[in-house]
Amino acid sequence: MPRLLNSRQIEAFRAVMIAGTTTTAAAMLHTTQPSISRLLAQVQAATQLKLFDVQKGRLRPTQEARQLFETVQRHFLGIERIEQDIAVMRKSGTGTLRIGCTPALGLSVMPKVIRAFSARHPEVHLNLQTIGAHHLREGLLHGLYDLVLSTTPISHPHLTSQIVHHSGAVCVMHPAHALATRQAIHVRDLQGQVLLNLNADDEIQQQFQRTMEQHAVQVSAALETTYSVTICTLAAEGVGIGIVNPYVASVFTHALKVLPLTPHLPVQVCMALGSQSAPSLMTEDFAALLQVYFSELAR
Repeated sequence: MPRLLNSRQIEAFRAVMIAGTTTTAAAMLHTTQPSISRLLAQVQAATQLKLFDVQKGRLRPTQEARQLFETVQRHFLGIERIEQDIAVMRKSGTGTLRIGCTPALGLSVMPKVIRAFSARHPEVHLNLQTIGAHHLREGLLHGLYDLVLSTTPISHPHLTSQIVHHSGAVCVMHPAHALATRQAIHVRDLQGQVLLNLNADDEIQQQFQRTMEQHAVQVSAALETTYSVTICTLAAEGVGIGIVNPYVASVFTHALKVLPLTPHLPVQVCMALGSQSAPSLMTEDFAALLQVYFSELAR
């Protein structure tokens, strides 16, 4: 009855098939020619197959040997692929880091953090997607992202999240606007102004709307849009006054007057990771760089 081959026997058979001689095969495996010959004899005995004959002093593989070699090669190529993947993962985590964030943070925070990360890990492929907070949460739950960043809290029993920065909403307007000379804008100053608003389901907009109602502020007109980036560009054209998070406003300081808003409307940046699996080393490093960025911002 045929016996199972051990790894040493298989390695010897493969080396002989590749090298063509037992002497060269022995050099490949850092052993002796008699050892290779003995292992080949064991392979033929274990398989009960004729694998070689000798012609003019050289081993000549049979058709059975060639067929067995194909099977062995597939096995070794699979092992080599595993070793290559392990080397890539050891060097660069999973090889690809998938980041998701809201558009405002993608425009303001992410470029600086990604620059720092890429300088440290130039071999890592980065995938950055900028979408709304709801889609970020769903994507993280379904394993589409390694890490997400949002100005809207992301909470779910299967996610790990933390607040990494606290700030407050700001007013943005054209530098020539009548209110641009002030040190800060109180919500009452917006009476009769043209307002550039985020959609009604945005958390900052909801807070702002409640504050407006508390102070009985009436505006002359309002324009509603999806993204704070759009508000900033409209304000830069003198269309009206916008209320946005300070991160996106910082990108437009060359074209806008940015002023604090009172009463204070809190804005928080939330970082979230999936809890289905432990974060890779690259994910942890990117998260640490985000923490450094926000710590410096706070100072």
